[in-house]
Amino acid sequence: MNAGERRAFWYYRLRGYRILGANIRAGRNELDLIVRRGRCLTFVEVKQRRSGGFGGALGAVDAEKRRRVRNAARVWLSRNPQRPDVRIGFEVVAIEGRNLERREVTIGDS
Repeated sequence: MNAGERRAFWYYRLRGYRILGANIRAGRNELDLIVRRGRCLTFVEVKQRRSGGFGGALGAVDAEKRRRVRNAARVWLSRNPQRPDVRIGFEVVAIEGRNLERREVTIGDS
């Protein structure tokens, strides 16, 4: 786990999330963090950059990266079935310098 992933890990942990996994291989892809709080299960992609240049950390999660996260989440869910009332979400944690920004993202099926 790199420094950005450790920071995101503790960000979620200190806010009452249960960490279900970190750096999980699912198929040919990796999930940085899988967290859960209540009925919400969230797959988290962590991106760290020194500065906001070139689109910054959020800009680094392009359509191809979203496709990979979606596929990895499907593989993980097939191996770890959830109750029907669990809400599945996707978030990006963008770390730029000392700033941490958490943003819910739409993964889509394209």
